[in-house]
Amino acid sequence: MSNTIFEEQATVLAHITHPGDQFVLRLQAPKTALTAKPGQFVHLRVSPERALRRPISIMLTDPEKGTVDLLYKAIGEGTRLLTERKCGDLIPMLGPIGQPFDLSDHDKRYILIGGGVGIPPMIFAADHLQGKADCIVFAGSEVPFPFALKPATTLLPGIQGNTILTISSLEERGIDARLASNAGLYGCYQGHVPDLARTYLSALSAQERDRCVLLSCGPHPMLHAVARLGRDMQLPTFLSLEEHMACGIGGCAGCVVKTIEEGREKYRRVCVDGPVFAADLLPEFA
Repeated sequence: MSNTIFEEQATVLAHITHPGDQFVLRLQAPKTALTAKPGQFVHLRVSPERALRRPISIMLTDPEKGTVDLLYKAIGEGTRLLTERKCGDLIPMLGPIGQPFDLSDHDKRYILIGGGVGIPPMIFAADHLQGKADCIVFAGSEVPFPFALKPATTLLPGIQGNTILTISSLEERGIDARLASNAGLYGCYQGHVPDLARTYLSALSAQERDRCVLLSCGPHPMLHAVARLGRDMQLPTFLSLEEHMACGIGGCAGCVVKTIEEGREKYRRVCVDGPVFAADLLPEFA
C-alpha cells in the first residue's frame, strides 16, 4: 500500500447544498481519485485568505473520471468559507491522507456504522466491498440525510416496524442500509445508530455474528457506543477518529491520541498513524 500524498489543484465540478448546512462537493482530482482508500481524507485550502486547511473524509471516488466526492457540514468559519467555492474554482488539496480501513478479509461481514459527517467513509467502504464481501451500512443523522432515500426491498434480521428507508445509491448496487435518527425522521429507527446496529447483531445466530467486524466513524459519543457494542459482542472494532488538525501530514503533532500498545503508552498522530485505529488500542474508548 502506497503512502504517497499528492498536492493537487482540485477543480470544483459540483457543489450541492442540502438541509442542515450540509454540502456535497465533487472535485476533479485524478491522482487522489486513483489512489484513495476508504477511511482516508483530504486536506483542503478552504479559501485563499485562510492558510490552515480543513480535513474532510472521502465519500466516493471515480478513478476513471478522476473525481472525488466529499460531504461536509458548515460548522465553523473555515467550512463556511468553503461553501462559497463555485464550479470552476481551484482548491489546493493534499490527499489521500491516513491509514485506511482494512477490508482485505472477504470472509467477514463488515458492519459499517456512520454518524453525521462520519457517514462518508462508510459509503466509501461499502463501495469498495461491493461484490467482494458482505456488508451493511447503518447511518445516523439528526438532520435530513443528504442522499436520495427509498423504501428498502429486503428484510434484515431484528429490524422491523417503521425502519424501512435505505440509501438509494446503495440499494441500486445491492448493498443493504438502514437509517437512525432522534429527530423523528420518517422511515428511520427512532434512536441512536449504534442501538440500531445492536438490534441487528442481536438477531443473528452466534455463527453469523462471529463473522462480523465493526467499522465506524462519527462523533465521539457515538464512537464510545460502538466501542461498547464491540466489547459486548466480542467483535473486532475499528474507529476512524475525527480531530482538529493543523498540517494534516504528521509534521506538527497537533492531533495526537494516546494508545496502549504491547502494554506501553504511546502517542499516535491521527492524521498519518490514523485516522483508523483498533478500538482496543484506544484507552479513551475502553
